[in-house]
Amino acid sequence: MSDENAQPSVPAFRLRVDVWSVTAALIAAVVLVPIVAVFWLAAFPTENIWPHLLSTTLPRYLSNTVVLMLGTGVLACVVGTVTAWIVAMHDFPGRRWLSSALLLPLAIPAYVGAYALVDFLEYAGPVQTALRASFGWATSRDYWFPDIRSMPAAILVIGLSLYPYVYLLARTAFSEQSGAGFEVARALGAGPFARFWRVGMPLARPAIAAGTAVVMMEAVNDFGVVDFFGVQTLTTGIFSVWLSGGNAGGAAQIACVILILIAGLVSIERRSRRRRRFWQAPRAMRPVSRSRLTGGAALSAMLVCLAPVLAGFAFPVSVMGWHAVMEADNWLAPGLARAVVNTLSVAGIASILTVGLALVMVYGVRMAGRRIPQLLLPVTTVGYAAPGAVLGLGVLIPLAAFDNRLADMILAISGWDPGLIVTGSAGALVLAYIVRFFAIGQGAADAALGRIPPSLPLAARSLGRSPAATLRAIHLPLMRGSIAMALLLVFVDAVKELPATLLLRPFGFDTLATRVHDQASLERLSEAAPAALVITAVGLLAVLLLARAEVVRR
Repeated sequence: MSDENAQPSVPAFRLRVDVWSVTAALIAAVVLVPIVAVFWLAAFPTENIWPHLLSTTLPRYLSNTVVLMLGTGVLACVVGTVTAWIVAMHDFPGRRWLSSALLLPLAIPAYVGAYALVDFLEYAGPVQTALRASFGWATSRDYWFPDIRSMPAAILVIGLSLYPYVYLLARTAFSEQSGAGFEVARALGAGPFARFWRVGMPLARPAIAAGTAVVMMEAVNDFGVVDFFGVQTLTTGIFSVWLSGGNAGGAAQIACVILILIAGLVSIERRSRRRRRFWQAPRAMRPVSRSRLTGGAALSAMLVCLAPVLAGFAFPVSVMGWHAVMEADNWLAPGLARAVVNTLSVAGIASILTVGLALVMVYGVRMAGRRIPQLLLPVTTVGYAAPGAVLGLGVLIPLAAFDNRLADMILAISGWDPGLIVTGSAGALVLAYIVRFFAIGQGAADAALGRIPPSLPLAARSLGRSPAATLRAIHLPLMRGSIAMALLLVFVDAVKELPATLLLRPFGFDTLATRVHDQASLERLSEAAPAALVITAVGLLAVLLLARAEVVRR
C-alpha cells in the first residue's frame, strides 16, 4: 500500500573528491609558494627602501646584470653554434671524440673556473711571476696586466662554462636538417659561410635561441663568480640588502626585478621562435652528408673545437688538481668528509622527492583531465627560471614564520620549546632544491609518459587495476631510463647549487659548494681544491652519461 503523504526520496549528497586533481594542486602549491612569497614581501615590506634602492644601488645592479647576461649569451651563442656546426657538418680526425668532449664544461661549476683563473693569472700566480722573472720587472708598476677580477673575466668564465647548452641544442638542430637544402645551395654556388648563414642558421635559430636563453638565465643566477670578481649584480644585491642590511623586503623587491627580467627574457625568446616557423616534408628528409676536411682545414676545425674544452674544462681541473696534489693533506680534512656526507644526503633526498613529486603531478594531471591542473602544470616550471637567491628568500621567510608559530604552539601545549624544526635543519634546503629543479623532473616525466602507448594503461584499467597500480605495474617499468636520468640531473644540479645553499643552510652545515666558496673567498684555494674536484667528478658522471645517450641516439 502506498502512502500518499510520503515525500519523494532525495538522493543523498555525495562529495566526490578527485584525489589526483587535489594531489596535483597541492604539489603545485608547494612549488609556487616561494615565488608568491617573494612578491608578497616586496609588496608589503616592513621598511620600504625601494626609493632608496632606486636612487642609489639598483641602477648599478641592473646595468651590470644586463651586461653580464648579454655578454655571456653572445659568447656562449658564438662558441656553441660554431662548434656545433663544425661537428655536425664536417668530418675530420678526432670529430667523434670532440663531439662528446665539448659537453665537459657542464661538469664544472662556473665559480670553480673563476677561482682557477684568478689563481693562475693573479700577481702571485705563475703567469705574472714568470713575466717578472723573464723581463726583470720588480713590481706591478713596471708593467701592465689586465684586471682579472672584472666584468669581462666574469663573462669569459661563465660563458665558457655554459656554452654546452647552446652547443647541444644547436648540434641536434643541425644534424636533423635535410641534406637536400645544402646540396641545392652548393649547386647554386653558395660557399661554406653562405650555406651556414642562409640555410643552416635559419632552421636552427629556434634551438639556438632556446639554448642562449638558458645561458642568460643561468648567468643571472650566478653568485660565486660575480661575488669573487667583485661585480655587483642583482643577485649579489639580494645578499647585500638582506644579510648585510637586514631588510628582507628590500631584498624581495630586488628579487622581483630579477623575476621580471627573467620573464621578459623568456617572453622575447618565445616570441622570436613564434615569428619564424619552418617545416620539412618527411619524404624530403635526407641526412646531411658531412664533408671531409683535410690538411689545414682539418687542423683548424680540431683547434676551434678543442679550445673551449681546454679553457672550460681542462684548465680549471688542472689548476685544482695541482693544488690538490701539492697539498694532499687537505683530502683528510674533517670538514671535507662532513661536507661530502651533507651534500650526498641533501642532494639525494632532494632528487628523489623532486622526481617523485613531478611524476605524481604529471600522472595526476593526465588522470584527472581537469582544466585547472592542466593550467598549473606549466606554471610549476617557473622555479627553474628563478635564481637560487630568489628562491632562498622565498623559502626562508615563509618557513621561518611557520616554524615560529609551530614552536609557539608546541610550547603552549607541552611546555617544551622544540626550536626551529624546518629552517633549523636541512629541510628548507631540500625544499629550495625541489622548487628550483622541479622543471627537470616534470619534463622527464611528461616526455616519458607521452612515449607510452595509451593502449597499455587502458588494458590494465580494463582488467581492474587502479590508477596507482597501473602506474606501478605499467608506467614505471617503461620509464626507468628517463627517471634515472632525471634523478641524476637533479642530483648533480643540487650538488653544484651555491646561492640557495648559502642562504638556507643551517648553522655549521657545509656542503661541497659552500666549502669551496668559503675557502676560496679566504684565498685558501688548496683547501678548496679537493671539494671542487669532488663536485667535478659528480658532474662528470652526468655529462658522460649524457654524452653516451647522445651517441646512442645518433
